Amino acid sequence: MKVRTAIGQDSHRFLPLGHSKLCVLGGIVFEGCSGFIANSDGDVVLHAICNALTSLTGVLILGGLADEMCLKDGITDSQIYLEAAISYLGKQKITHVSITIEGKKPKVKERREEMSANIAKIMGLKKEDVGITATTGEGLTDFACGDGVQVFCVVTTMEE
Repeated sequence: MKVRTAIGQDSHRFLPLGHSKLCVLGGIVFEGCSGFIANSDGDVVLHAICNALTSLTGVLILGGLADEMCLKDGITDSQIYLEAAISYLGKQKITHVSITIEGKKPKVKERREEMSANIAKIMGLKKEDVGITATTGEGLTDFACGDGVQVFCVVTTMEE
């Protein structure tokens, strides 16, 4: 049995207040918060997972396949990028995903379970195999000051 672990990171700044683009994290829409500056929906949670999967497969999703899907085909839904990233895992089976979100807004505490369930559904996992923590960052970074959101993700796979 071969166990592999990869880390992914992504971050985006918010669009100005009043912009119509929705704020999406983990495939869940957060009301009362501007969306992100990005070609896609800017879902930094799903993007961080994609980056971790790139580390496991060597297939460039963000900055590669996703850009092509977005710019050529108009696909802006990060769930589709994540599904594509998963398709390159081959014999590797995802066993756990750990996500850490840093930002002053939006408040994710009450939506953690909903996000975990949605990510688990997308990735074919049990909800308990997707862990999410969040921190405000105590004002120490631009994210902690409310300018955007940063996410780190660790993905563990197993191959028999």
